[in-house]
Amino acid sequence: MFGSDQGLVGQFNDVVADYAIKMLAALPAKAEVWAVGERVHERLADAGLPLMGLFSVPNSVTAITPLVGQILVESEARQGHGEVTELHLFHNRPTSGAVYAPFGQRLLPLDGQWQRKLAELPWPTRNLPEVLGGGTVTLRALIREYLFVSIFQACAESLESENASRLAAMQRADKNIDELLEDLNRTFHRLRQDGIDEELFDVVSASKR
Repeated sequence: MFGSDQGLVGQFNDVVADYAIKMLAALPAKAEVWAVGERVHERLADAGLPLMGLFSVPNSVTAITPLVGQILVESEARQGHGEVTELHLFHNRPTSGAVYAPFGQRLLPLDGQWQRKLAELPWPTRNLPEVLGGGTVTLRALIREYLFVSIFQACAESLESENASRLAAMQRADKNIDELLEDLNRTFHRLRQDGIDEELFDVVSASKR
């Protein structure tokens, strides 16, 4: 699960955590979670979910690849011991209507629906691919690449959503400041005009005496 450790992101961690908690509760087996980000890690701990580990949120695009590598190493090690039977991914992703929305997908195990969906994709060229070496070795390599790309995309979309949320918060703050300044200017001009009117009344009253 990907979260954020930066400020000005509002309910970013709560949104993805609440969505993941709801989805995981529907699974037949009890889930354990890897959290990317201390704040979402604490949020999940407060919800009573068992946590498998904590990763730091990458602070740049170049830091995504090492993070994905760490996640894959941890995942493969636990799969080797039979501790991981399914792998799910949760993160916030950018949307057109709102700033972001929570999203989840099951990465493993690969099922028939995934295979059919993949088979329906058109091949980009007329040159058909050839498998070099053993089919099992190639399949494992392709699955690892599939996992890498999927997790990389999730992390990138989470960071994009985080930045969009922060930008929206700054824009709202800027709009609130402009509205406050406008109200203060109106109040100032009204008080100034009231003061001028009072002085004029005083002058008129004095001249009538």
